[in-house]
Amino acid sequence: MRSVPSITSAETQEVLSVPIVVIALHEGCNCRCVMCDIWKIQSPRELAFEHLTRQLDSFERLGVRWVALTGGEPQRHEHFVDFTTALRTRGIRISLLTAGVLLESDALLVAEAVDDVIVSLDGPPEIHDRIRRVPEAFNKLGRGTRALKQMKPGIVVAGRCTVQRANYSALCRTAECAKELGLASISFLAADVSSTAFNRPLSRSASRQNAVALDASQVDGLEHEIERLIREHGNGGFVLESPDKLRRIVLHFRAHLGQAPAIAPRCNAPWVSAVIEAGGEVRPCFFHPAIGSIHEMTFAEVINSPQALRFRSNLDIATNPVCRRCVCSLFLPARQPAANVSDRLASAHPNELKTMVASDLHFRGKAL
Repeated sequence: MRSVPSITSAETQEVLSVPIVVIALHEGCNCRCVMCDIWKIQSPRELAFEHLTRQLDSFERLGVRWVALTGGEPQRHEHFVDFTTALRTRGIRISLLTAGVLLESDALLVAEAVDDVIVSLDGPPEIHDRIRRVPEAFNKLGRGTRALKQMKPGIVVAGRCTVQRANYSALCRTAECAKELGLASISFLAADVSSTAFNRPLSRSASRQNAVALDASQVDGLEHEIERLIREHGNGGFVLESPDKLRRIVLHFRAHLGQAPAIAPRCNAPWVSAVIEAGGEVRPCFFHPAIGSIHEMTFAEVINSPQALRFRSNLDIATNPVCRRCVCSLFLPARQPAANVSDRLASAHPNELKTMVASDLHFRGKAL
């Protein structure tokens, strides 16, 4: 029998607590990243403020304690402060996931609105700018980080790097740049090359995949770079992933080439978290189909709707093809009571939160 987290009813698959929710406030993005197609959306949607406020009671009932705001760029939403204020009045911790190009101009806004920030860092300046396809993106990120810390000296700003063809040989340099930028930590995960998440077409051309994926010789080079990263930066906690999780990045690209089996990561995301899209759709994670919409029912009703119950009942992560190709995951301890999980999330230092789910949460090519 498939094991079920204790914050779920094993008999019915009813979820009793959802400690983590990702909310895509605004689909508009200021970058043109090679690994993501969100920036191609012609008419970006944004989540209506009234649709969120209707869900606050559901959030409280389900024990939501940590919200990650993503997009696009969340702070482009005209009611960004209203959103964060409504959430924080319910005692919910807020992390902002951002590419960082707007941080300098939005430093005061962000400092007052969120608890911590996770920025995308794709490599040293020349590599970061080439991947983001935004002139001076690295320098903008640096200036924004400094401005934010001046506004709020105690705020934690962490980095996340998506490993791909353009940066696989520069991971150690990326970690060094993260330290130079004053980031609290850096985490790494493999680029998603096969799913339809992040506004990708149903079938990506081979040339599009090859712009991100690695060939056989490059995977060998990545393996050497990962081992060097472990040796030089793997101790002390600055790189959040364990050696085993870092080595899974290599296995992901080998699986894409057919050199290794695709093995699903340890994950219970559909039982402990959810994603609310800018259009109101609710997903069990970014990669599986929506299980309902907050336009049609409350968040709590969506989470335990017949469609959601069927999905969780039928989901075998170890054999599901979407899960086996997943580049990320989320796992929260299954044996802890829901209240204990929620309390730990609420009281943890931001770095501890990220360590709890390091390489477990990745949103929109950014980070958590």
